[in-house]
Amino acid sequence: MPRTSQLEPTVFIVEDDEAVRDSLALLLSLQGMRTMPFASAEEFLRTWGADRAGCVLLDLQMKGMSGLDLLAELRRLGTVPPVIVITAHGDVSNTRDSFKSGAVDFFEKPVDPDALVVAIRRAVDQDMERRAESRELAAFSRDLERLTQREREVLELVVGGLHNREIARQLGISPRTVEVYKGRLMDKLGVRRLPDLIRLMLRLGPPGTPTRPG
Repeated sequence: MPRTSQLEPTVFIVEDDEAVRDSLALLLSLQGMRTMPFASAEEFLRTWGADRAGCVLLDLQMKGMSGLDLLAELRRLGTVPPVIVITAHGDVSNTRDSFKSGAVDFFEKPVDPDALVVAIRRAVDQDMERRAESRELAAFSRDLERLTQREREVLELVVGGLHNREIARQLGISPRTVEVYKGRLMDKLGVRRLPDLIRLMLRLGPPGTPTRPG
């Protein structure tokens, strides 16, 4: 089965009822969506990879591994995509367990097709935004390695909320020199505004903090 790329968002339909699986694939293909069907959670896991963009449409009650079991396995692998649960057993317990396991939406069969399409588009958009953010953070992290020791010191103090004069006193340099360092490090990091710099640094977290897989 061919692998999909980040540029090809796909709806992965994991449903053991062939008639339901085919009808969902037809519905979504008529909406211009790329789909990939799987008859079981095990089949899905054999081909799944974190590089696959899109969302998962997941039945809860299946032979073999259940939908909740699949959600747990994806969490263990650290590659949970946006998952929309569909089930004929939409009781409170299943709904609660699905959301606690990481599902982004929940539908009881028979599914309202219009509502489902809206939810899928929202989930795909969420995944694409997450991947774009992950790529931005990865590039930003690589650019941090280009900073000199003094530029990194200035950066950490800026993110810590210090003004130029406070940074200058702490580092034993002039406020004007601080401004020069700020300009250089922002150029190296490809950041034009101070709020964007602070946002990226806070999102990246302390050194060694892992970011979400993308």
